Amino acid sequence: MRVTGFGGLFFKSPDPEKLYQWYETHLGIKRSEWGVSFKWADDPHAADGQTAWSIFKSDTKYFNPSQASFMMNFRVEGLKDMLAKMRSEGAQVDEKYEETEYGNFGWVMDPDGNRVELWEPKD
Repeated sequence: MRVTGFGGLFFKSPDPEKLYQWYETHLGIKRSEWGVSFKWADDPHAADGQTAWSIFKSDTKYFNPSQASFMMNFRVEGLKDMLAKMRSEGAQVDEKYEETEYGNFGWVMDPDGNRVELWEPKD
């Protein structure tokens, strides 16, 4: 298995602040400065696991080159090897690769042109 979990869903809105307020008012979803984190309290295999949910401005470039209004994030293991294997299989893999305090990130495009973010969390 390559993917170990669903890391998050990110989508665009013409007015993220208004939309965040709607979700907080009607569904009780409270956010931090970067979005929402749902903890996996019921998953004994991922005591520190979480799923991100964030709304971006409609004109964000973060999802580029995709024209889709959303981007999925999957948790993975062995990200560098996975990206190399996907390249060898003919997948459209972004050259961009980031190492951050939250873990490592890589991106691919699916056949429908949707950008998919792959995240290898830090141990």
